[in-house]
Amino acid sequence: MVNFSEALEPLAAWFRSLGIPEPIVHWGHPLMMAIVVFVMGSYVGWTGWRSRLTEDKDVSVKSRMGHRLLAPWMFFFMAAGYTGGVLSLVMQHQPIFESPHFWTGSLLLILLLINSVISLSGFFGDNKGLRATHAYLGTVILGMMILHAVLGFNLGISL
Repeated sequence: MVNFSEALEPLAAWFRSLGIPEPIVHWGHPLMMAIVVFVMGSYVGWTGWRSRLTEDKDVSVKSRMGHRLLAPWMFFFMAAGYTGGVLSLVMQHQPIFESPHFWTGSLLLILLLINSVISLSGFFGDNKGLRATHAYLGTVILGMMILHAVLGFNLGISL
């Protein structure tokens, strides 16, 4: 079985050699991800639901465009942040797989990927059921992001 901490150690050692201050190594990931989760996540969720619920066609189109523009970037930053979080743990000589924060992050990326496939498929011919699934799954994901942030904060203060 692959020991991921050992596999990532050369990269972590290189980053350690840069002399990055410990507070940045320790709290940099949580700070950056808080911005992604709370700013980008809420905007993506708000514009997604606003496009579905508003009666004003112009507002709906504008909201849908905002959702389409920012959601892929949110996914990108979530994936990059996931990688950075794992590397941060290795840099601090902490186990990767023992934290519920790691597992909720993994599940979040999988669910975001599923939701992305639903959207990128064009909802398989504009299927209303898939549009509803996308909206409600996105809402569940946003709720999980809050749980994930709480678990991450608890992990951060425990290290």
